[in-house]
Amino acid sequence: MGVGAAVLTATAGTALADPGATTLQRDVNAVKATGVTGVQAEASTPEGTVRARAGVMDVRTGRPIPYGSYFRGGSNTKTYVATVILQLVAEGRLNLDDTVDQWLPGLVRGNGSDGTKIKIRHLLQHTSGLYDYSEDLPFGSAEEVDAHRYDHFAPEDLVRMALKHRPNFQPGETNPDGTPKWSYCNTGYVLVGMIIKRVTGHPWEDEVGRRILRPLGLTQTTFVKGREFPRPRPRGYQQFTEGGPFLDVTTMDYSWASSAGSVVTTAADLNRFFAALIGGRLLKPAQLTEMQKTVPTTLDGSFTGSRYGLGLFWFPLSCSKAGFWGHGGDTPGYLTRGGVTPDARRSATVSVSAQLEGDGGFQEDATAANAVRHVLCGR
Repeated sequence: MGVGAAVLTATAGTALADPGATTLQRDVNAVKATGVTGVQAEASTPEGTVRARAGVMDVRTGRPIPYGSYFRGGSNTKTYVATVILQLVAEGRLNLDDTVDQWLPGLVRGNGSDGTKIKIRHLLQHTSGLYDYSEDLPFGSAEEVDAHRYDHFAPEDLVRMALKHRPNFQPGETNPDGTPKWSYCNTGYVLVGMIIKRVTGHPWEDEVGRRILRPLGLTQTTFVKGREFPRPRPRGYQQFTEGGPFLDVTTMDYSWASSAGSVVTTAADLNRFFAALIGGRLLKPAQLTEMQKTVPTTLDGSFTGSRYGLGLFWFPLSCSKAGFWGHGGDTPGYLTRGGVTPDARRSATVSVSAQLEGDGGFQEDATAANAVRHVLCGR
């Protein structure tokens, strides 16, 4: 937020004279109406910063969500990690066409997977074909979460979990139309985190802190894999059956998310990160161009029509052929949607502190994404 920028806030049931604030509050109310417990949003535009909220911090107390609350940002982590890799490329310390086996010899081997054929580029773009270990995590029901929420996983454990399965396809394999086969894969980003440590000698979180968080002053962003994370924070609630009860999943051991999804942040910090990235403050032009070379995805819902670069989604936008850039994140109890326009002048983040099942989940996703798109279109 620049010096002198306006900051307008709203809560459910209020109206502000500024049309941007009124629109954002309307959209946040629509997300809340899907049945979630709480929503917070922040938008940064040339006219200033706008914030809105609806719902509660904790269903037991009914306390409103404080502005600037922390949340689990899930797979937004991937964009930070990819940025570090591309900085290392610019420094000549590795190459996107290096194979996994060059940096992690013998780790990815067997059952149809071969680290000598998987390039770092494949990991970053989800074109490696590796099985996604998260499909096997014991979090599919309330009973499983209660039994396993504090289980601890080393990165090597997660990779081994994936390698129990044959790959979905071979790295770089193409479809009949010539487009690359694509499958979202958290395993690839666990491997990327391990490669960063092998190249630099430091944990990937330390490199993200040194290269991104401190230079940008992102003091409210961290990567917490223990049970707790900073306050104030809305509690995260997970629904396992459509229309069913919520389970409080705020506290979990997040070692299972590793370098694929352990970021804890705020809406303001996430907006600043993506605006700085797309605005050219973190990568040299050649590496930013590489990051923005995209392939079609196979996702649906609010990700329909999206394309994926290196740790970065491109999304279509009705008001502009240029679309917008971002990522998003889904993790137990929390959903994040956000993005930034190609000129980096408009950014928005919506954080929802509940995950719904079935049609409710579809509506939650759609309304949160619509709130982002309305900001980026300036309406």
